[in-house]
Amino acid sequence: MTDLNGEPLHILLVEDNEDHAELVIRGMRDQQVANLIHHVSDGEKALDYLFSRGAYADLKQNPRPNLVLLDLRLPRVDGLEVLKIIKSTPELLRIPVVILTSSEAESDIVQSFDHHANSYVVKPLDFKTFTRLMKDLGFYWLGWNAKPIKE
Repeated sequence: MTDLNGEPLHILLVEDNEDHAELVIRGMRDQQVANLIHHVSDGEKALDYLFSRGAYADLKQNPRPNLVLLDLRLPRVDGLEVLKIIKSTPELLRIPVVILTSSEAESDIVQSFDHHANSYVVKPLDFKTFTRLMKDLGFYWLGWNAKPIKE
C-alpha cells in the first residue's frame, strides 16, 4: 500500500511485549497493509523516533509515520504521556494514534480520548481475530481514512 504520491506507508508500533509486536507485524505484513513497520519497545524510544533524536535522527531510515499504534503500559514513558505529547505538538498532532492495548478499563479509555486518541482498540486474545483486526486497522487508517494532503 502507498500514499497518493506513491510513497510507502509507515507505521510506528510502540509495544513492549515482543509476542504482541510480532503478531502485529506479521498480521500487517501478511495482509500487505503497510510497507514499513517501525517497532520500538518503550515510550522514550517512541518520542525519540517521533522527534528524530538519537538513534532515530536519520529521517530517511526513520520517516514520520502515517499511523502510530500505541500500547498504554510501557516502560520509561507511559503510553498516555506519549499520546499527550504527540497531540500537543503541532507537527505531530495530525498523525492518527490508535491505542492498541489489552486494557478494557473505562478510565484508560476515557483518558485516551481526553488526550485525543483517534481510536481505542482492545487486543483480541485469539490469533485469527487479532490478524483480522490488524488487516482492518491497516486498511482503514492507511487506505480508507481521508486526511489532509499537507501534514
